[in-house]
Amino acid sequence: MKVILLGELRGKGGEGDIVDVAQGYAENYLFPNRIAQPATPGNIKQLEERRHNIEKREAERIANAEALKAQIDGKSVKVDAKIGDDGQLFGSVTTTMIADALKAELGVEIDRKRVEHAAAIKTVGRHQVTINLYREINAELNVLVGDVEPEEAAPEAAEEAAPAEDAAEAPAEA
Repeated sequence: MKVILLGELRGKGGEGDIVDVAQGYAENYLFPNRIAQPATPGNIKQLEERRHNIEKREAERIANAEALKAQIDGKSVKVDAKIGDDGQLFGSVTTTMIADALKAELGVEIDRKRVEHAAAIKTVGRHQVTINLYREINAELNVLVGDVEPEEAAPEAAEEAAPAEDAAEAPAEA
């Protein structure tokens, strides 16, 4: 069944897109929740008249997503969790905890459903998480769990370790 989307539908499309979905999905979910409307000739004609407004809103959403990406991409947030003796967490770091840390540390409010990570975070350390901001616009975020130094301090530590290694190798070469 062909429908016209009235808003973003993850995995299908955005506002104004005409997509093909199962009839039951359309009648039982999309239409009652006003996410879509049937793609009748009259509705398609109305869509063409609204196309300019839809494109303007789409450009605004993309600009907002790009601005959020600039604020988030490559940054680090620290998440506090209870840690056992062997570096394992009691439980795991949830998407809600990540979204709350993002709001507290960077001042950026993100819906927890937009935070994606492949596996549950159950260990201490640095974990990379992807945040889906809008359609194909994603930001990478480092989540620090436990007593892990932020990325800014990591290169300095590597530079300090390098001269020590050179000094250790010098007597071995002689």
